[in-house]
Order: sequence, then structure tokens, then C-alpha cells
Amino acid sequence: MLTDTYGRKFSYLRLSITDVCNFSCNYCLPDGYQCNSDRDFLTTTEISRIITTFAELGTKKIRITGGEPSLRKDLPEIIAIANQTPGIETVALTSNGYKLFDHINTWLDAGLSSLNISIDSLDPRLFNSITGHNKLPYILKGIDKAFTLGCNNIKVNSVLMKSFNHQHMSYFFDWLKETPVTVRFIELMQTGDNATFFNEQHVSGQNIKNDLLKQGWQLKKRAQTAGPAEEFFHNDYAGSIGLIMPYSKDFCNTCNRLRISALGKLHLCLFAEQGMSLRDLLQLEDNTALKRELIKLLADKKSTHFLHDKLVGATENLAMLGG
Repeated sequence: MLTDTYGRKFSYLRLSITDVCNFSCNYCLPDGYQCNSDRDFLTTTEISRIITTFAELGTKKIRITGGEPSLRKDLPEIIAIANQTPGIETVALTSNGYKLFDHINTWLDAGLSSLNISIDSLDPRLFNSITGHNKLPYILKGIDKAFTLGCNNIKVNSVLMKSFNHQHMSYFFDWLKETPVTVRFIELMQTGDNATFFNEQHVSGQNIKNDLLKQGWQLKKRAQTAGPAEEFFHNDYAGSIGLIMPYSKDFCNTCNRLRISALGKLHLCLFAEQGMSLRDLLQLEDNTALKRELIKLLADKKSTHFLHDKLVGATENLAMLGG
């Protein structure tokens, strides 16, 4: 298995297949998607080689991200490639849900096993204000359809913002009474182009964690291939709560994930100084050289991000790598 110099093992790959997004969320792309780079995104052949190579190096979980991955018409084929790769146990997708209702059948038929949908508010007007789209009812309809079709591993991601959804968290708690999803509250992270917004809107997850524990929520045991969330359950709720707190102490100690950008660059951290291109090696049918390069590059992974020092690396916005 891929292991860094700090003994962390990497069984989880976040694979971006496009950096294009059709939403204009205020914390990520407030002015909408700007086409300011080459859009020569990974082909399905290159994607297959990436997934096969990572699987042979011990990766068990693939998360397909964007931008918005459903904007690629070949998304079902990409899901199928991951699902059919020996060694891959979980094929997950992170989406804004815009195309969920229309395409969830196809995604599940292709082998999708886990679904994350971004919903920053359950208030339709506030959702529209944050995302620039009045699509909340349609997205919730898509989640209901996913449940009906047997997709039971569904998470909802909500980025915490002081002046927006932080005061409306009760909507999610009410929803979780009867809805068996995991709502994951994510601390707003500073990126290259949102410093002012971050300073105005950042909310620490630690106070929320303290309140959960006081209210009888209990911490779940973390699975080997799980993401960075601390997840909590309560006997009175059908759903669960997750907290992703990148500014918390020792957040990076349990890091188990690497990232590949839609242009074929390896990012050792969401906030690494740069991505390292693997594109040339992806043209080779024999993946021996690619394996050697991944093992070599992993030696450069740092012990932690440097967000506390306001060093955000090359990450201009979260859509670049799907968070």
C-alpha cells in the first residue's frame, strides 16, 4: 500500500474528472466558472490506468469529483471503469445534485456505491442565494429517488458560513429525525481567491461538536477508507451528523487520501504548492513507471497542511480539485 514517510497509508483516491461547475457558490465560484486553463481533461483510457495503478498499490476507494462530475457525459462509463477494477471496493461520487434525479438510475447501474450531495441550506431561498440556482426541491427529489432505487449510503455536505446557514442548522436536525442520511458540516476553508469571505464567514466546528456531545450524540468508529469527517449518531435520529474540521488539532494525522486533478496532476494535499503531472506516464500501457513515480512523489508529502498560517498553496478555489 502507498505509505508516506510519516507512516500514513493511502487507501482512498479523490479523482477529479473536470474542473467545470455549473453552480456559482459564494464560497467557491461567486462569479461562476472561469475557463482560464486548458480543458484537456483526462480520457477514459487515462482514467482507467490511474484507477488500475492505484488499486494495485492498495487503494480501495475511488471518489469521483469535479468541478461538477455529472457535466461529463461519460460519467457512467467512468463509474463502471472504477467498479470493474479489481481491488476497488467503493465507488463514490460527489455532486451538486443538479442532474441527480435524471441520472441516478444510470449511475447506480454502472456500479455507484456511495453518493455525496452538496446542500448548503434546506431553506430554498437561502440555497438560491448561496448557489445561484433555485434547484433545492429538485435535488431533494433526486435524493428521495436514490433511496427508492436502493442507494442507502448517502451523505449531504454543507459548508458552514456565519451569515448564511450557521443560523439555520436546525433545519438539518429536523430533517435528520426521519431521513437516514449523514449531514456533514464542513468548516469553510481559505483558498487563493476567498480570503475576505473566509475572514467574514468562517465558523469553527469545535463548538458544534461540544454541543452535539452535550445533546447525547455519540462518536462513530472511523472506517479505514473513511474521509476526514468525525461522525456522530443519536438514538432519536434516523440520520447522522458529520463534522469536517480542517483547522482542528492533528487533523492531518489520519490522512488517507490522495488527489488527481482533471488534468492528470497528483496533488499530495488539497493545499499543496503544486500538482505534479503524471500525463506522460499515463500514455504508457505498462504502469510500472507510473507506480515508481507515485511511490517516489509520496516521499514529498508534508506532515500537515499550513492553513493555520494562511498558506493555501495552488488551490485558487475548491472546484479545482473537488474539495
